[in-house]
Amino acid sequence: MDLFKNIIYSILSLQERILRYRLSKTIGVKNKSKRKRHYFDGNMLDLSTLADAEKQKLEEEITLILRKYEYEPKRILEYIRTTGTRVYYLDNASKILNPIGENEGLIYPAKGSKALYLSLATSKTFALKTNEMFILSKGEINKYYFIYHFYNWYAFKHNIAGMDSDSQELLKKYLFTDADTKELQLAEIYQLKDAIRQDKASIEFVVKLCREYEGTKQALDKMHNEGSANL
Repeated sequence: MDLFKNIIYSILSLQERILRYRLSKTIGVKNKSKRKRHYFDGNMLDLSTLADAEKQKLEEEITLILRKYEYEPKRILEYIRTTGTRVYYLDNASKILNPIGENEGLIYPAKGSKALYLSLATSKTFALKTNEMFILSKGEINKYYFIYHFYNWYAFKHNIAGMDSDSQELLKKYLFTDADTKELQLAEIYQLKDAIRQDKASIEFVVKLCREYEGTKQALDKMHNEGSANL
């Protein structure tokens, strides 16, 4: 798992360095990212501080929900259903999703042929527009893989920058293909920057949770088996 995370970090860091270089060459273009400073009513307002506060609040809320449902994916999925997001369990979901470049977990809203494919695969209906949904294989669900998708879903539902469908499509395109970032329009660069930042945040959250949970679990097991004096 650590190797997988390190690979993801390396890829994301490389993409972010490319974007920063391109952004440094941009002059006079409006940036919608929260990583900015503004002078307001005699005071300097640092929007990066606001973004950090937003992130902290988001993660506190996510943690409370995870604890409430004891980190159990299927219980959390039932909670997700109550918000209006549909959840589908399919036989061999990965095989079904691969042709449209999707993985199991959160699927962002789609339009056109992709939406039609998803609607046929999930509800056997014809639709050219679909809302966000979860698609998972039947059977056991990897806890940490699911929490990564739950984090993204929660951020999406709260309209966090970079979590919209367009930004996420850009992230997949430039992260998993050989597409050249020179093709990007300036607005797309900012979208991609936000998407990268949010994806790193969700990975960091899961890694931190994994370390805390597994560390606590090991300590409890040791205390149970050997006694607290040996901790």
